Amino acid sequence: MKTKIFNFIKHEIVFIISAFMAIISMFFLHPNKSYIDYIDFRVLALLLSLMLVIAGFQKIGTFVFIGNKILSKTNNSKQIIFTMVLLCFFSSMFLTNDVALITFVPFSILILSTANMHEFTIITIVLQTIAANLGSMLTPLGNPQNLYIYSIFNVPILTFLKIMLPYTAISLLAILIFISFLKKDKIKVNDIEFKKISTLKQLVYISLFSLCILSVLHKVDYILTLFIVIFSIFILDKKILISIDYILLLTFVCFFVFIGNMSNLTYVKSFVENLIEKKELVLSIILSQFISNVPAAILLSKFTANYKQLLIGVNIGGLGTIIASLASLISYKYYIKTENSNPKKYLLVFSVVNIVFIFILLISYNTFNF
Repeated sequence: MKTKIFNFIKHEIVFIISAFMAIISMFFLHPNKSYIDYIDFRVLALLLSLMLVIAGFQKIGTFVFIGNKILSKTNNSKQIIFTMVLLCFFSSMFLTNDVALITFVPFSILILSTANMHEFTIITIVLQTIAANLGSMLTPLGNPQNLYIYSIFNVPILTFLKIMLPYTAISLLAILIFISFLKKDKIKVNDIEFKKISTLKQLVYISLFSLCILSVLHKVDYILTLFIVIFSIFILDKKILISIDYILLLTFVCFFVFIGNMSNLTYVKSFVENLIEKKELVLSIILSQFISNVPAAILLSKFTANYKQLLIGVNIGGLGTIIASLASLISYKYYIKTENSNPKKYLLVFSVVNIVFIFILLISYNTFNF
């Protein structure tokens, strides 16, 4: 029992912190009917809808099938790493950064192992993690903090893309340059056999994903979308309904309660507003290093109207420490399960490369905003 509790705390530390903060805040403002107004049900519904649909795609093997087809065209180590990293970069724009890593990191470990490329394991996974975190920043669908900021500030989709496109382009260029310095060994990757994908399920999930996009764009009511998604997946594969990370949704709720209470305390609101004024970018990057970028986005959003700096800040803030983006922990957990893993070396490489990319993006920010 103690082991299970310890493992839960270790794996869900951000939720534990958010729940603790929410409970503490209740001593300042006791629970009442206004609590319901704290919670952004649209964000939660859209996030749940996307999580369910993407879990469906993952269950039927769509992403791994696509990745395998692309990899079959490679013939050397650099091409393999290039392919696996860019799969994370571009897929994360629509599948979210964590799903991209859940899908392609284990796949990469399998490919690297069968191709006897063990020496490239750490750098490949680190680059995949960075690629997923940076590729996902382009779109509202890419990660939870983007979806939240997009929804809470009602950012026009073209404005959102215009803000994030330069940083996404710089990130891609930096990733390509980084890979270009890696060693190039002649290797052939054989096709991996996968179960046949149901055409009907594929079409259904494509339709559901399109419906989610329309809801994000305010073209379809989010409640209707959630109902259709849940009903469809219940018919197709009800096991998916219990496989979702509901703890993430509860984490959002806890932060909504905490921030709602704090923003209603005049002295707290005044202090944070004075502290954050014209420092949204720096504060969001720093705060992300300690509580991760999703909670940082929710927390700071209540005290500033400058969504542009906040959006850029929490996305750059996803780089840095291993907890700056919770998606980074996914890759780390997969790596430490590999044969002859070296966690200390992984964390060292991860930290150094992440710092380099933060430096590049901060220079880009100063250039674009000169």
